[in-house]
Amino acid sequence: MALRATVYRCELSLSDIDRGVYGEFAPTLARHPSETEERMMVRLLAFVLHADAALAFGRGLSTEGEPDLWRHDPTGVIAQWIDVGLPDERDLRKACGRAREVVVLAYGRRAPLWREENRAALARLSNLRVLALTESDLAALLTLAARSMRLTATLQEGHVWLADASTTVEIVPQQWLPAAG
Repeated sequence: MALRATVYRCELSLSDIDRGVYGEFAPTLARHPSETEERMMVRLLAFVLHADAALAFGRGLSTEGEPDLWRHDPTGVIAQWIDVGLPDERDLRKACGRAREVVVLAYGRRAPLWREENRAALARLSNLRVLALTESDLAALLTLAARSMRLTATLQEGHVWLADASTTVEIVPQQWLPAAG
């Protein structure tokens, strides 16, 4: 018998001061049996960073050629394609051909090596943006993980504050591409 996904529910109150996005969201995350809780929480952070009524979780791990999150415009065109982790450069080229904007939220010990190995190829993709999380960002994010989450998120000047009833964490994604400055 195949293992089923574990469902995580979140009630999210968002104040994105940088983008002028405010509201209540209720993302539901299906954690694939082969997905770590860390990766699932990075997907939730990706949702927080790009929150929009039209942003939806893709099938990700279980479906090749589909992102972790995406947003379609009213005509059905993929406006935003978001992957978490360290995707293959060829897959990112394909995504850049299909979507107006592609975002990668890189994390993990291998992330700096992935960046160096792919620097030249990724720099040629004009609609690609790469953000990265540190190990301390990941550890902080994991403190909020629960099957049922009630979170508040405030985003301002590149900082993300996430809080539940007892804990507040600050996460500052690093912008790797395009290069800051």
